[in-house]
Amino acid sequence: MNKGIYVATIEANSGKSILSLGLMRLLLGKMARVGYFRPIIDDYPDGKQDNHIATILSHFNIPLNYEEAYACTRSQVVQKTSRNREDEVLDTIIQKYKDLESRFDFILVEGTDFTGEGAIIEWDFNVLLAKNLGIPTVILSTGVGKTLEEFVNSLALACDSFRDKGVEVLMVAANKIQPENRQLVLDQMHADLPEGVLTAAIPLNPVLGNPSMREIADALGGEVLFGARHLDKQVAHFGVGAMQLRNYLTHLVEATLVITPGDRADIILGALQANLSTNYPSISGIILTGGLVPEETIIRLIEGLSEVVPIVSVQGGTFSVTNRIGSIQPRIYAGNTLKIEQSLKDFSAYVPEDALAERLVTFRAEGITPRMFQYNLLKKAQSDVKHIVLPEGTDLRVLRAAVELARYQAVRLTLLGRPEEIREKARQLQLELPGEIQLLDPRNAPQFEEYAITLYELRKHKNMELTMAQDLMSDVSYFGTMMVHKGHADGMVSGAAHTTQHTIRPALQFIRTRPGVQLVSSVFFMCLPDRVTVFGDCAINPNPDAAELAEIAISSADTTASFGIEPRVAMLSYSSGSSGQGADVDRVREATRLVRERRPDLKVEGPIQYDAAVDLKVGRSKLPDSEVAGRATVFIFPDLNTGNNTYKAVQRETGALAIGPVLQGLNKPVNDLSRGCTEDDIFNTVVITAIQAQQIRK
Repeated sequence: MNKGIYVATIEANSGKSILSLGLMRLLLGKMARVGYFRPIIDDYPDGKQDNHIATILSHFNIPLNYEEAYACTRSQVVQKTSRNREDEVLDTIIQKYKDLESRFDFILVEGTDFTGEGAIIEWDFNVLLAKNLGIPTVILSTGVGKTLEEFVNSLALACDSFRDKGVEVLMVAANKIQPENRQLVLDQMHADLPEGVLTAAIPLNPVLGNPSMREIADALGGEVLFGARHLDKQVAHFGVGAMQLRNYLTHLVEATLVITPGDRADIILGALQANLSTNYPSISGIILTGGLVPEETIIRLIEGLSEVVPIVSVQGGTFSVTNRIGSIQPRIYAGNTLKIEQSLKDFSAYVPEDALAERLVTFRAEGITPRMFQYNLLKKAQSDVKHIVLPEGTDLRVLRAAVELARYQAVRLTLLGRPEEIREKARQLQLELPGEIQLLDPRNAPQFEEYAITLYELRKHKNMELTMAQDLMSDVSYFGTMMVHKGHADGMVSGAAHTTQHTIRPALQFIRTRPGVQLVSSVFFMCLPDRVTVFGDCAINPNPDAAELAEIAISSADTTASFGIEPRVAMLSYSSGSSGQGADVDRVREATRLVRERRPDLKVEGPIQYDAAVDLKVGRSKLPDSEVAGRATVFIFPDLNTGNNTYKAVQRETGALAIGPVLQGLNKPVNDLSRGCTEDDIFNTVVITAIQAQQIRK
């Protein structure tokens, strides 16, 4: 079930706060605990805070402190991105988000503001964040300064860019629309945006479009001389009081800000008196320029008035101050209840709340990104730490991976090999082996004789003698596998320096398959740029018949589901549907029938070609009624030749991370590595093995 929504905008000053405030109230009406998160915020001087965070947390009493509600500052993102360390930013954001997700029923995520350094990369980064968090988005844009065609085209392009990356767009909202054009904008949005996307058009509201005296005073760095309790007054107009008072009074309109030099006592007093008079409109405040303040006698006179609007003294000449006031962008902040309440009213009036709420709570993500997948794996392993044995303790890649695994406290490790040799290899790599990593030489291990006798008892019906069992037990693969069999370790990972046969033969001999499983098979988790899919069998079974192919498919679907990915199984062949003929396609067709017969709960399609399995348009044209076509997550290859070559081709040509092979069907987890594996491959395979051990224990 979906647990978040991402609020994105196309440009700066779009009025994004109106959506955040409205969504937060909407969500709090549906769920008990709603969190708030900003992945990236602007940089602020010491003592200053992000206004969006302060407003939401304060107004809705969200039980979060300020630091918990954001992940990175803009300068941190720019710096790391310029050094090609974007992945570190993503990891930080995902970890912060997942921490909140564990505490709240739902998370409102607000995207970046498009201000300052790095704004040029923000759009793509917002798409990337929503994709990696696995949550749908609401897009907002302002109509100010755009033609109708320009405006709606920009919204359609924004919507397409999210959807092209696999991010579902629930609603597109147009903000700051002239009231008389609202229906025209809605009609054009309905015509140009994808079917099913909700639309909203929010009219320009003077209350929200005008700055308050507090915002003006803050922007100018002014000193408030009088009227501090009225700083939330809105400013609808502003003008310079440079003429004689009798002429200036004729220019006053409702909610005017009077700008005048601090020594113009006539304008100051006249404006204050006009504010009290029923014959003149009310003013919002007075800005005194030049760093000047009224004389003492004028101060005393002002102090004696029954009501005084904010009077603020600022540095700078009248001309420059006036220009600065004209460039101030209004915002919503925690203390301005007028703007907050008006935002909530406008959201309720112009946003389809019921339809949006329904989509929020029923949305399910189609897939999972590699970053989120790897993060989830690590967290799951850390939640119930298992003991994994690595027989190839002197391999340099294994040593690096072992130190990293220990640093993350993801598993407890035993490295097999002569301890002095392992330590020497570590010294060569300038690695400090943590004390919690056990080093064990099979020949000198206290369990050696016990393990040899156990192997003898298990295999004596195959004419094995005790001396032969002792010889075999000195082999690291046999010793490590026996540790797993005896419960002295929860799983084993090998193959960095040994063949697949050398790794899995002991497991097949005495760990054996789980009840109801006849065949050990394998899958690779293929971490593509924007999704994770599962390929099977690419490592074990050369030419499976229909029954074996069906068992591979069922095992692969179960493995996929156990790692948080919805299995939609594509039984691959050179033909789709009923069009192809021949022994090979008939074998896949029969295997598909067997899967449906044995597991009617699974979504499976076959025979199906790869393009029809991954491309929605092709899938719909070839198999229009299929639940799998175009949306497959599990790909079952008809033979080892096809599967092994395909996974390697995809890995090399796309830069995908291939985690595996992950063996499935054994009583206890033993996993194989490629001899060309990297330390990252070892790290990921060990983590997966630990999770398999958690699931077997259950």
